[in-house]
Parts: sequence; structure tokens; C-alpha cells
Amino acid sequence: MLDSRRRAQGTPARAHGTNGSRQRTGQRHRFKSHLRPGGELDKRRVDVQYLNTVKHFEVAARHFQKQQYTKAKEIFERLAGGPYPEIADRARLHLHVCQQRLERPPVGSTKRVDHYLLGVAELNARNLEVAIDHLTKADRSAPNREHIRYALAAAHAVQGNADAALEHLRAAVRLRPQNSFQARHDEDFHSLAEHPVFRSLVRAEGSVFTTTA
Repeated sequence: MLDSRRRAQGTPARAHGTNGSRQRTGQRHRFKSHLRPGGELDKRRVDVQYLNTVKHFEVAARHFQKQQYTKAKEIFERLAGGPYPEIADRARLHLHVCQQRLERPPVGSTKRVDHYLLGVAELNARNLEVAIDHLTKADRSAPNREHIRYALAAAHAVQGNADAALEHLRAAVRLRPQNSFQARHDEDFHSLAEHPVFRSLVRAEGSVFTTTA
């Protein structure tokens, strides 16, 4: 779920990522790029590093969903400084929500409602109707933002509304092509795994939602 829910912009890559810097503070993990011209083995190594980063995001997202904000915050802080913008962005957004939940606002204080952040939080908590409501408001106030469209796609996919999910995902991929790879490994889209339009969008040649050992 990037949150898998990259879903946060800074996403987020995007969490499973979010134009998409998918951003992120804290201790930085240093990953060396092994890509060289024609180096298939080196490319696979980078893919494994990416998938491992996604796994860490999903662990943090589960803590987030259980309202274990301290544990989630520790992981999101590390991911926020990672090398993958789509995940780092979403980690930063989730980190911001964790910090808000851990801090008690002063009595009588007022803040502008951030419907995107609230929508991502509700999506991770699986309060889908509320999540979609917040994300729709975010989309209306800031149209054509890839991280918002991606989050809406994920929310509708989890809800089982394939048509709406694919419409938003198509827009998210058009606005930021990297969302294609993010969605391919985002478990929020599991219900669409065999849908031909989804497979075309994520350019799946084999099975999706598989990980490399």
C-alpha cells in the first residue's frame, strides 16, 4: 500500500511511491546503483532493493493502520530519506500525519483541513467512504495532481469499484509514468490483478504482486 499509499506527495511514493518526487528526513539509507548498460543482473539487484523498500513501507503502513504511530513514525522517518522519490514522498506525508496524531494541538487552535492527508490516513485505516470523500475534495481543490489521483485509484480498488479505480489510475500514470510500477506492486490493487486494463497500465507481462526472494 504505498500506502503503499504513495500515496502521499511531498507523496508517495510512492508508499506501494507519490510530479512525483515521493519525498522523505531522518537517517538515510545509502543504496548503490548497480545499473550498467546491458547489465540484467544489476537491474535485478536494483529491483530487489526497491521491493525491499516497498516492504518496509508496508510494515510502517500496517503500524499506521493500527494507530501505532510511534512505530510507524520511526520507519517513515528512515524511508523519507531513501533513494526512491515515489516512496520517500509518501513516507513524508505519512510521517506528517503520524506527527500530527502524536501531538495534541493547543485548545482552540484551528488548522486548514488537508483533505489529502486525511484521505490517506482513512484509506490506511480502511474507512473507505470517508477516505474517498476527503480525497475527492482534495482532487476538486487541486485538480490533476498525480498523488491524489493515485490515492483515489487505490481507495476505489480496495472498495471494489474497478471502473473508478482504473479511471483514476490511468490519470495518475499519465501524469507520472512511475506510478505504473508503483501500482504493480501495491497490494491495494490486488482486486484488479487480472483486469486487462490494469495489466496494460502496469505493463504486466507475468503475474503481478509477486516479490523477489
